[in-house]
Amino acid sequence: MNSKSKTNAAARLPRAKGTDMATVYAPKECARKVKRIVLSEMNRTIVQEFITILGMKEKFEAQDVPLPNKVVMFGPPGTGKTLTAFYIAHLLELPLVLVRLDAIIHSHLGETGSNVRKIFDFAQATPCVLFLDEFDALGRMRDSSDEVKEMARVVNTLLQCLDEFGGDSIFVAATNLEEELDPAIWRRFDTKMTYALPTRAERLQYIGLLIGPELTDTGLAAKVADLLDGCSFADLEQIVLKGKRKAIIEDRELDITAIEQALSEYNPRT
Repeated sequence: MNSKSKTNAAARLPRAKGTDMATVYAPKECARKVKRIVLSEMNRTIVQEFITILGMKEKFEAQDVPLPNKVVMFGPPGTGKTLTAFYIAHLLELPLVLVRLDAIIHSHLGETGSNVRKIFDFAQATPCVLFLDEFDALGRMRDSSDEVKEMARVVNTLLQCLDEFGGDSIFVAATNLEEELDPAIWRRFDTKMTYALPTRAERLQYIGLLIGPELTDTGLAAKVADLLDGCSFADLEQIVLKGKRKAIIEDRELDITAIEQALSEYNPRT
């Protein structure tokens, strides 16, 4: 999508509380965001198969096999769920529409249900990857104790939207609290992806992307990967960048001492 069409898409976004319900990222912006993505072997396979199937639309339609168009991702914070949504948008060359929960959720839950309907209607009319993070805020189990009846109406609206969702758009949802999602919501998704803290091999790969091949060849990446065991991708990025800043300030090459200092100051919640 070119910048002009991006502007037009943004102009058509439904509004709530005086603000747009979502932020639109053009495919070029999505491409820039995923330069350093690292996926587990399983999740990379799932994404590749998902994209392959969408590229064989006519064959699947000829055999009356529905195309997948709804992805749910679950796992701890900082493990790559949001980045995967950008990656899917990049591969499909579609804009990513990042839903703003603060705009969608209203103190009157009836208004929340109406907002959910509006953003799905927008995605039906505008080919995109519609991404909703913290999905559990809308899809909680209907037997939860808080405002049971009103929350059930929001979930029912969401279920209707998922059942009716079609066209050329893809819906991607992410949650850290999958056990709180209503079981009926789970059944609406044709593609499920599980995320976990990175393995040593994944840490090594990601740190290599952050520090570059020259320093990776010195063995620094391996030392950092061992030092930062238990960290998420988000923590790895912040600690390595903090170490890089220290090295630049002191006009020296990045080393394990700078990373150790950055780790002690950053203090990730592991």
